[in-house]
Amino acid sequence: DIYAQIIDDEKGVTLVAADSRSIREKKGLNMTVARKTGELLGKKAQEKKIVRVVFDRGGYRYHGRIKALAEGARESGLKF
Repeated sequence: DIYAQIIDDEKGVTLVAADSRSIREKKGLNMTVARKTGELLGKKAQEKKIVRVVFDRGGYRYHGRIKALAEGARESGLKF
């Protein structure tokens, strides 16, 4: 599973969250599921009028599923 959140650090509140468990079609590669999770995060952010965020990899290298998640989020309109 892969998880992503948009958090307001000043208030310590999660504004938007998405995870691969909510993706209906889990068939396919982990990369595809990660990209769709990023797209879902981006769509939820747009609904709350969030456009600009800071991408924190949480210590993970920027490749593979992390990169796919970021690309999916960007395709959905998030800017970071």
